[in-house]
Amino acid sequence: MSDWVEVRRGSYHDSVTLMRVSRSLSERPDVAAAMVAMGTELNREMLDRMGFAVPPDTGPDDLVVAVRADGEALDGARDALDALLREASRPPAGTGIMGATAPPRTTASAAARADATVALLSVPGPHVFPEAMDALDAGLNVMIFSDNVPLAQEILLKEAAARRGLIVMGPDCGTAVIGGAGLGFANAVRPGPVGIVAASGTGAQQLMCLLDEADVGVSHVLGVGGRDLSPEVSGRSALSALAALDADPGTELIVVVSKPPAPQVADLIREAARRLDTPVVFALPAAGEDDLTAAAEKTLKALRRAVPAWPRWRASRRPAPAAGKALRGLFAGGTLRDEAEAIARDALGWDLEARDHRFTDFGDDAYTRGRAHPMIDPALRLEAVRAEAGDPGCGVLLLDVVLGHGAEPDPAASLAPVLADVVVDRPDLGVVVSLCGTPADPQDRDRQAAALCEAGADVFASNAQAARHALSMVEGALAEGRPG
Repeated sequence: MSDWVEVRRGSYHDSVTLMRVSRSLSERPDVAAAMVAMGTELNREMLDRMGFAVPPDTGPDDLVVAVRADGEALDGARDALDALLREASRPPAGTGIMGATAPPRTTASAAARADATVALLSVPGPHVFPEAMDALDAGLNVMIFSDNVPLAQEILLKEAAARRGLIVMGPDCGTAVIGGAGLGFANAVRPGPVGIVAASGTGAQQLMCLLDEADVGVSHVLGVGGRDLSPEVSGRSALSALAALDADPGTELIVVVSKPPAPQVADLIREAARRLDTPVVFALPAAGEDDLTAAAEKTLKALRRAVPAWPRWRASRRPAPAAGKALRGLFAGGTLRDEAEAIARDALGWDLEARDHRFTDFGDDAYTRGRAHPMIDPALRLEAVRAEAGDPGCGVLLLDVVLGHGAEPDPAASLAPVLADVVVDRPDLGVVVSLCGTPADPQDRDRQAAALCEAGADVFASNAQAARHALSMVEGALAEGRPG
């Protein structure tokens, strides 16, 4: 095996393009490892862990190509690289030449061509502010998919939106549904009477998927960004979204879902909710609050709908109880991670660290700088699965898999083989998967569940139930018997 490492100075490509190119190179015959990425600190660390020697003067604006393969395969990868980059970055057919209409160069010019009410922005976070202001000036509500946006800019944008009677969804707004149209990471769910205000993308997805399982759909899902209920932002977009859903005749009940909010902001939102004509249910995964499954059940009861048995798929393997060993949660969804940790702390008090239980969100900004979200690119989390499975102190792995439009097209195709390998090496290791999706999602929830189950994982549609099951495997009766 030989390594080829090349640095292309000042050659920028977006992280989704580079993820696709990396995957294509990795799948070539006789290629042992391949990564094509911008030279961010996180990517350089990952390349170092893969055993590639990256020049120390490589910076975040440089493109790094690293391939490990046999001689002929290495030559083939070299030959394929530029073609793959061109193909992955190719603009849509029929734009800009031979008399075809050139694509718009600004948000305002794009708005002038379409009967649009929402602009979805996904550019590097430090550069999104002028584009968002351009959209607001054009009279558009704004969904900012980008993360790593400075806090001061978020506040300025939301204040500007309020003055114009508009809403800024985001920054770091991964999920929205407007009049049945899913934006960002959105599941295939039926229309219905529930409106969701979401300072959490995966929290909203879990709720809409559970409601869909009970034959209840959503009117709109208005994401507001993970920082909206922080003390600094103070719920600016959440308050606007509550007012908008209250005025919507198709919304009979509103659910507010968020990562644990600042207490004073939670009080502010609750007071605003009390003044609405539409009833409001809260799902704020934290001590003393309903978890997402309990909130979905409360919503169904308020609508006088039956609460179903939430789907679960149990693997045929039964690892020995892992009492005294550690639970390691490796999550793509931040709110699903927070919910699992809150459930663990509720069961065990605040003694998680002493037991070495850990919960990691691979969708956090620290892990997504210069690379795609783990719901698109699973490489970093797959590496963590192998590393945790190699720790004899780890007794149970708890993972989430989030389906829907925009997410990885077949997550079980990459995750199931890794899980199958680790349970062969560690037959005592418990594996639990929280599977957030619907049968109508493009990945097909039930097909994903079957593949993960066959690989040795117990699979749950309810993240709360998955967390309690995983916790009971390491803590026994102490973690059992909780609701949800």
